[in-house]
Amino acid sequence: MSTSAVEQQSPENVKSCCANFYESEAVRFLFGDSFHPGGLALTERLGVVVGLTADSKVLDVASGKGTSAFHLAQKFGCSVVGVDFGKENVRESNERAAQLGLADKVSFIQGDAENLPFGDAEFDAIVCECAYCTFPDKPKAATEFFRVLKTGGRIGLSDLTRQGTLNEDLKTLLGWVACIADAQPLAEYGELLAGGGFKVDVLEPHNDALGEMVNGVRMKLMGAELMVALKKIELPGVDFPKAKQVTQSSVEAINNGTLGYAIVSGIKP
Repeated sequence: MSTSAVEQQSPENVKSCCANFYESEAVRFLFGDSFHPGGLALTERLGVVVGLTADSKVLDVASGKGTSAFHLAQKFGCSVVGVDFGKENVRESNERAAQLGLADKVSFIQGDAENLPFGDAEFDAIVCECAYCTFPDKPKAATEFFRVLKTGGRIGLSDLTRQGTLNEDLKTLLGWVACIADAQPLAEYGELLAGGGFKVDVLEPHNDALGEMVNGVRMKLMGAELMVALKKIELPGVDFPKAKQVTQSSVEAINNGTLGYAIVSGIKP
């Protein structure tokens, strides 16, 4: 399915595909608990960029399995509310919060980034990791981020960046949910946030983190395919040839400078 075919899908279908993808056991096997480049080290860097303290009330948009939310609460002492489109992610994350003894600090609810289920000016900071580029209506999400932040609050994104044209096999639905097909130029992320009302003051490349993660996934894919063939594990629904092709094309795009990764941050004036 090409980018144009993806665009023909309803926004709800695209969001559901993303949620189902990131709830799957295959994704957990390939990516671990932290589904974005740079892992928790880059999550921590994002927390520093948005100025988290023990008094901060933070919104983690597209919180996934809650790994980043837990880390931010433990590192900075802040309270975190995670919002995710996937019901199973929300259920698992709340269970994990209780297991970690963090239920008084961290909680999760189901919701849509383009229609956040919160009142105006509820949060001191927002983080959104490797997810903004998958939102069908990015300008709407930016205005929602602005709405739920307090004056002086900061938004911090980390996401894939793109320069030039992607190969066709990266412009698929798989490429979309893997945060590739609709990756934006770094400056465009700043413009999207500025269009929502933010004063953008941080555009910070972290391209090496993306290369390390994709190479790691490529090696895991090779091992997983062998283990499935030997019936050591089961990963139903995984199209290994297609996944390997997308991964190889991603490596090539990273090496030639087409794909990168960055932190983008701004303040609500």
